[in-house]
Amino acid sequence: MSLDKIAANTILVGGTNGKGSVVALLESIYLAAGYSVGSYTSPHLLRYNERVHINGAEVTDQQLCGAFDQVERAREETQLTYFEFGTLAAAYLVKSAKPDVAILEVGLGGRLDAVNLFDPDVAIVTGVDIDHSDWLGEDRESIGYEKAGIFRKEKPAICGDVDTPSSLVNTAADLGADLYLQGRDFAFECNSQGCRFRGVRLEWDGLRQPALIGQHQRLNVGSALMAVDCLLSSLPVNQADAASAIAATGVSARFQIARISPEVVLDVAHNPQATTALARTCGERPVAGSTFAVVGMMRDKAIAEILGALTSTVDHWYFGSLPAPRGADAAMLEDALAGINSKAACDRFADVTSAYQAALSHAKPGDRILVFGSFVTVGAIMPALS
Repeated sequence: MSLDKIAANTILVGGTNGKGSVVALLESIYLAAGYSVGSYTSPHLLRYNERVHINGAEVTDQQLCGAFDQVERAREETQLTYFEFGTLAAAYLVKSAKPDVAILEVGLGGRLDAVNLFDPDVAIVTGVDIDHSDWLGEDRESIGYEKAGIFRKEKPAICGDVDTPSSLVNTAADLGADLYLQGRDFAFECNSQGCRFRGVRLEWDGLRQPALIGQHQRLNVGSALMAVDCLLSSLPVNQADAASAIAATGVSARFQIARISPEVVLDVAHNPQATTALARTCGERPVAGSTFAVVGMMRDKAIAEILGALTSTVDHWYFGSLPAPRGADAAMLEDALAGINSKAACDRFADVTSAYQAALSHAKPGDRILVFGSFVTVGAIMPALS
């Protein structure tokens, strides 16, 4: 099966943070409007099946195995990475479903990512910050150039970052894309009376507050609604359907409150921008007691900067080693924290599950436990919560 055109309408979603939230929002909006939807995200938390949705439901093991078999047969002698293989399998499943719209999350960067194989009708860069520096560059300008590689000539290109790198703007111009910027061309704003979206064609007042928690999520809602704005001629959506979807859409492990007392928050924050947002959200939703952090991370991350964003929020740290090939051991995390605050209270454990159990045994009603640092970390804790 040829995969050159995966759906009647295709949206690519790239960016440093917020990609999963934007994909989930778009999926919910278009399903609420009555369209068929195929989506692809990565990585997963518990099951590989989470990566591919057809009309809001995870694909089955049987569907995945059938798609893997198709890719294996078609590749012949071509060598594929794990991500390339999975992306082609996901594309096969989405195209086979013949959806009205396909929403595909870019894995890493954009310009050279496997998902960029597919031509979008709309491309979104949620935001640009420092992550995967070994691959994408050491500064926002270098990374912005890579992210902008998903834009296409004469197609809508959306940037959800309110501080857009000039490299992204220049690359969009060089490619001939139609660029829309958050704060300049569109905005989603809320107050105690409700929310408002201002786009190019759409002007919606009286929207409900997003279910997604945190001020940063309003930027993601704005980006998603701007994509809806750009595709109005082929995929009309009314305000009522969009409003209900925004008010109901949650995403696992994005400030997900998984337990009430003590409060347990799951968040896949794994770079400085994400933990800065996590700290800000904790400040917006203070607890009466102490805050404990259960952390496991990859060793190639900016560990000191990631932890540093939360030093004024966390009262006690519980570090767990990650078994993944790139996983950092708990001692590495402890050393990084000591370089920031040598007096910080912390304990280290052989794994993040043990770290979580220790934090839970110490926490009292009114306390908060933050679990963050990696998809692997959150995925390891989820079974204990269920």
